[in-house]
Amino acid sequence: MSFLGTQQKYKACEKTVYPVDQLSADGTSYHKACFRCSHCKGTLKLSNYSSMEGVLYCKPHYEQLFQGDRHISRRNFPVACKAS
Repeated sequence: MSFLGTQQKYKACEKTVYPVDQLSADGTSYHKACFRCSHCKGTLKLSNYSSMEGVLYCKPHYEQLFQGDRHISRRNFPVACKAS
């Protein structure tokens, strides 16, 4: 028995999309390995992430960056790997 993947590739990492390696969050599909905080690069889970304008963050960094008086510019953070 052989497993057939798709020929679809993610734009950011150019890797093939396989259904077992795909997460869906906020209406967007991600590789599990690409589902990371854009600030610290830590691996995220569906239960511990936040996002701002499509950019993913772990909860601690989201709160640090966007809650309270101190805000850090988001322009310096790369966009996460998204499916095309």
